[in-house]
Formats: sequence, C-alpha cells, structure tokens
Amino acid sequence: MPRTPKNQNLEQNTQTQSLTDLVYPESTGIPVPEYLGTVDKLPDNTEEVPQPKRRGRKPNPKTKARKEPALEQNVQAETEPEFQEKKQPVDGIAAAEKRLAEQYGVANIDAIAEPIYTGEQNYKPAESTEENAFVSENTSEAVIPQNGDMAQAQAENQGEVATDQNADPNAQQQGEAQAQNGEGQDDRRFNNQNGKFNKFNKNNKFNKNNRNNRNFQQQEEFVDDSATLPAPGSEAILKAKENWLKFRKLSMSELQELAVQKEVDFRRMRKQSLNYILQSLENEGNIIYTEGVLEVTPQGHGFLRMPDQNYQTSADDVYVSQNLIRKFNLKIGDTIEGLVRTPRDQDKYFSMRRIDRVNFEEPDKMRRRVAFEYLTPIHPEEKIHLEWNETEYSTRIMDLFSPIGKGQRSIILAPPRTGKTVLLQNVTRAIAKNHPEIILITLLIDERPEEVTEMRDIITDIKEKAAEKGIEIKAEVVASTFDEPPEHHTRVANMVLEKAKRLVESQKDVVILLDSITRFARANNVVIPHSGKILSGGVDANAMQFPKKFFGAARKIQDKIRTVKNEDGTISEEVQKNGSLTIIGTALIETGSRMDEVIFEEFKGTGNMELVLDRRIAEKRIWPAIDVFKSGTRKEERLLTLLEQNAAWNFRRGSQNETETGIMENLLKLMSKLKTNAELLAVLSKPKV
Repeated sequence: MPRTPKNQNLEQNTQTQSLTDLVYPESTGIPVPEYLGTVDKLPDNTEEVPQPKRRGRKPNPKTKARKEPALEQNVQAETEPEFQEKKQPVDGIAAAEKRLAEQYGVANIDAIAEPIYTGEQNYKPAESTEENAFVSENTSEAVIPQNGDMAQAQAENQGEVATDQNADPNAQQQGEAQAQNGEGQDDRRFNNQNGKFNKFNKNNKFNKNNRNNRNFQQQEEFVDDSATLPAPGSEAILKAKENWLKFRKLSMSELQELAVQKEVDFRRMRKQSLNYILQSLENEGNIIYTEGVLEVTPQGHGFLRMPDQNYQTSADDVYVSQNLIRKFNLKIGDTIEGLVRTPRDQDKYFSMRRIDRVNFEEPDKMRRRVAFEYLTPIHPEEKIHLEWNETEYSTRIMDLFSPIGKGQRSIILAPPRTGKTVLLQNVTRAIAKNHPEIILITLLIDERPEEVTEMRDIITDIKEKAAEKGIEIKAEVVASTFDEPPEHHTRVANMVLEKAKRLVESQKDVVILLDSITRFARANNVVIPHSGKILSGGVDANAMQFPKKFFGAARKIQDKIRTVKNEDGTISEEVQKNGSLTIIGTALIETGSRMDEVIFEEFKGTGNMELVLDRRIAEKRIWPAIDVFKSGTRKEERLLTLLEQNAAWNFRRGSQNETETGIMENLLKLMSKLKTNAELLAVLSKPKV
C-alpha cells in the first residue's frame, strides 16, 4: 500500500472513521434521511500523527497494484479530493445517531447497523432480524476498512469461502497469513523456490535445489493399480514371462528386426528398453514382465540389476519405490519378479508396477524371515552327489575321496595349467543333473572372456536339456573379465554374495562356484583405502577382510524343529528344512608371486574341504591331476557311508609306496573298467592280503 502524503489530512482514528461511514451513503449504502442534510465541510477535531520514517528502497506502487488491484483501486478512491472533503469528522454524530434510531423505531443505532469494528477487534456480522432486514438488503457491499483492516477483511472473506466442502483446505491458512502481513503481501516462504526460503526442497527452473545436495529427483511413488492387472499365475502373466525369456535370448540385431516389423522407432534404445517395448506390444493388456536383483541406494529407493549385464548399473534398470521396499521388507540382493510400468512424464526409468514373487516365494513371506547373521551354522550333513557320467573321472574321484556337502566351504588349490576350469565345468554339470533343486551361481572374476562365453554356453545347454524333460534349472553365470576395472570385480562379488544370503534366508540351497579367490583378493587390494600397514608381497592389512567375509559365508543352517498340535489333540514334532550356502573356490599356487602365496596362506585353514591339483601329474598329460593323499574333507564321516569310508582308507593304505603319478594311473585304469562308483566300492572295500 503506498504511503499517504502528509499534506492530505486523512483520519487516523479507526473508531471515528467507522462512525463517519454510517453517515455517508458512499461507504455503506444506508439511506440517509433528507432532514439530516449534507455537511459540506466539517471541522477537524483530530491531530495528524506523523508517519514513521522507512529505511531502504521505497516500494513501487505499480508492483503492488499488480499484486492487489482491488486494494489499489480503493486507495486511489480514498485519495481523491472529493472523497477527502467528505471524510471529515462531524460534531453532531451523536444527534444523527439518535435521529436514525427514532426513525427506525429502535433504542440504539447498533440494532440497525453492523457493529463497528477496528483493526484490533474480531469482525462479527449482526444477527439477521426483522428490524434490520431492510438494512441487510441494501448493504450488499461490505464496509471498506482502511490500512490494515483491508487485509483482515480479505483474510476473513477467504476464510469464509474456504469453509465450502469442495474448496481448497489451505485457503484459510493463506488468508490468515495475509492478515498477519497487514498489507496482504505474498509470503516468500510459500512462493520462493530459490535461496534460504526454500524449506520444502522445491526445485528451481534448472531442476535443482540447494538443500542437502539432494539434486536427484526421485520418480513418482508407487501407485497401487493391481486391481486392473491380471492375477499372478494367470495365463496372461505366464505368457508375458515366456515372451520375456524369448526376447532376453535374442541379440540386439534380432530385436531391431522385430522392431522394424512392429514399426517401432528403436533409435537411441538400448537392448533392455527395446525388450520391454516389444513385450508391451506382444502381451495382453500391454503388460511388461521382468526379473532382477534388487540394489538399494542410500536415498532409500532401489533398482533391479540384471544378470545379463553382470549386475552392473545401467540406464535400463527398473526403478523400485520406497513404498514397495518398506511394504515387503526388501533388502539388497532380493530376487524380484513382477510387472513393469513404462516411464511417465519426467521419469527416466521403467518403474516397478507390481511385485509377484520375491526369492521365488510369495512376497508376504519376506516380512517374517530371519536375517542371515542370526541363523545357526552347523557341519554339512547332506552330501552333494557329483557322479553323473561314467567317463568323467574327476567328479567320480571327488565324490569318493573328497566329498562335498550342502554348506561346504571348499577350496581347490591349483597351479596354472592343471585343469581347474575344466574341473569346475564338470562340477557344474554334475550338480545341475543330480540336484536340480540347488540354485547354481558361477562367479568368474578377472577371467578370460572366451572362458566366460564357454561357461555360459554350458549353462544354456544344461537348461535346454533339462527343459526338454520338464525340469527347471536355476543357474546363471556372472563374470567380470580381466579387462574391466577392479571396482567391477568387487561390485559383482558383493551382489552375488547378497543374493545368495537372501536365498538362504528363504530356505534355499545355493552353490557358488568362484574362480578365483586369488584374483578376487588382488582386486580388493587395489580398491580398498590404504591403511598404511603392508604385509609381505604388497598386500594391505585390510585387503583380506572382504574375501574372507565372502568365503566365510558358506554354511549349513540348522533345521528348525517345531511342535505341532494335531486334530486329535496329540502333539508331534515337525522339522523345518533350512537352506545352505556352498562355496567352491579356486586358489592359485606355485605362480612365483609372493602375493599369491600370502593370499593362499590366509585361506589355507579356513575351508573344511581341500582338493589339491598336482603340476607333475598335469605335465605328464594325466587328467584329472588330483593328489589323492593331500585332498580330503573335514568330518567326512557325516557325508560318507561306512562302505565308502572303508574303500577310501584301503586305497590310501595300499598306495603309500607309490608316487602321485602312479597312484592316479592305477585309479584311472580301475575306473575305466568299472562304470559306476558302486562297482568301484565293491572292489576297493576288499582289503589286500
């Protein structure tokens, strides 16, 4: 509101001004009797109050006129000379009020006029009665208060309008805020999006703000629209899953050919995005199915990392909102299956629409699971049978002389060029054939790219052959080749470890084939911050913590026994099978590197099963190059039968005077004659005379 000039004699007394308004029809519209007449000039009975000096830049009247045009018009009307002449106080105010009261037949003027209010009083309109009905009809416009009263009246009017059911609930608060400001100016706390008044983390025109450096704008939160989607397990969902698996196997060029047939603009599209778009066109209701491993960010939301991309970050990863993570108590490493929504306006990623399964179970079961750290580890008691082909002697020897159980922590000590990679491939085939219930993860760190491709072809072949028999094999290959930075090695290993832990919490049996622990420790030695304590070989003192944590996670979880009350009233015990995590890792020895020797010594006593490969046997081209005397398993009596134990003991006693090469040659000749280990046990169990 512009400052009133001192040369204009305005009224400063609010009480006097309000009384004067009752006399003139220009202010209230009340009819004035003719006998009262009109006062041309009234004597001045008030003193001018000096205006306080205001520091700083003077306000621009044009700017405030744009903000409150109605208020500016009223101010201009009041500043006109004609209005100033009429707005002078009257000496005979009391007499005029008395004559008005006698004319309308009331005792007091207050009965016909609205109560006089000031800036310090609360405005309360007069009650509607028969006596003042005529007055209320003619007073359609409210009394125009001066100065601060104008803002208060506007605030009250806004508060009355806000009482409507369809009105904005914040309108009354905004009106009160304007009343407190006096002149009705806008509050910068609600409108300013920049600077120190940005208390609500609003983004400016550059889509950034200066609050806690959180410039990443999260996508729109999860909206539950599952009522319009097909039910989990329905034909539409199964078909969507089949299409996802089909498009997942196709190469980028094949996907682009399909996009041309569907008339889809695939320019600037990555493989995963193109996969989702083709799914939406192929599936019923344009639904999109996906599966991935959850990674939770420090901000609380998450993304699904894909095994095809070795769990590395990608622009095609699916966004998972905080609501879904809290709803199902999700953690990093959870395997999630569900439906995906295409990006909306201002969204960068595909977002999770509905979660159907978590870790191959119902999502509601994840709320009651026990954390991996609180599960009780025990010695392995259930054997993993590795005999799967009569011509594969390596797994047959391991099955007899160094057995592996569920929850075993196995380490294969192998010099270079002794056949450790081929041995892992045979173990993979054996586990997939004999134990389809086991989830198999092959982790290749700092490996050659051609061996990664070979291992993936083996896994694909195993899955296809099992699918022909109606068996589903859960196996995958996660790799980080030697041409990638060390940060990728540690990241991939961490994601695989967290995924295995979540599966064990869900009572699943998991086997991780790690190649190799030595290269994994080397990469971690480069990534970790320097502690200042260097061991022999240039190994940092803290470099072995994460590899030990990874290798030490292997364990068999103790089964839980519950008491169940039957229908007939009797009580019986029920055994709940818990999961296990088995790790079969390789360690390089005899490489000539002091660092490799230090790493080997750190892991030498941590495993409960060791398989030693001999270089001298491999140099004579005898495969497998297994040293039977140095290989063995702790607590093997829990895994082997009495017949198998006696056969292994008799063979070791009878071969004490022979060399390692001679022992392996004799054993291979014996196995070539006998097709199964059962026949071999019958021969070896007979003691030599």
